[in-house]
Amino acid sequence: MLIRLSKFLSNAGISSRRKAEEIILEGRVCVNEKVVIELGTKIDPEKDKVTVDQVLIRANTKKVYYLLNKPAGYTSTSEDPHAKHTVLELVPSDIRVFPVGRLDKDTMGLLILTNDGELTQKLTHPRYEKEKEYIVICGSKLTDIEIKKLEIGIMLDDKKTAPTKVRFITGLPDKYFHYSVTIREGRNRQIRRMFESIRNPVIKLERVRIDSLSLGDLKEGKYREITKQEIDKLYGKRN
Repeated sequence: MLIRLSKFLSNAGISSRRKAEEIILEGRVCVNEKVVIELGTKIDPEKDKVTVDQVLIRANTKKVYYLLNKPAGYTSTSEDPHAKHTVLELVPSDIRVFPVGRLDKDTMGLLILTNDGELTQKLTHPRYEKEKEYIVICGSKLTDIEIKKLEIGIMLDDKKTAPTKVRFITGLPDKYFHYSVTIREGRNRQIRRMFESIRNPVIKLERVRIDSLSLGDLKEGKYREITKQEIDKLYGKRN
């Protein structure tokens, strides 16, 4: 059966489908020893020989899914030669996986790593509008007007952010204030930039939920396998 080359690379655990398209356009992929840069190229995984950077790629039949509590200081990427530490150091390396979306180096919390390109697409593509919940710690209590600004949207890069949910959790005068912030998009450093725009910089940021999957009591720097029931929920399947 013929499938798109980008999907094959994603299913093989090379990268997400979007990143696979970038790798193809960079001329790093060969099919049957010929460089391919056409994104619409289809291959037969049973017959065609595919290499990336001259390394033979074999189709993965086993899908793996890890939930990681990412510590600060780790880069959420599989391809950064300048990174001191990456999240791949914190999960098993016997099967190649990649992060689903990104958390910036200083942000902690829930990160999914998998070799399932279809699930990655479902969780990261804007059209699916999957919720991502964060705990934000800042130095000042938000006013009602500031909360409203965050909720209805703030201009970032000449484009308004999508509606956001903001909920006060706890805080005391002259202490830090904790908020739950839920977004449905994932722009670069979005929450940090939103709070900077109201002059209340984020002191600490932790992601605690993606869609139906929560971080729970998983300790910082630790991972666990995601259960089949949890995967089905992320796919939108009903039990």
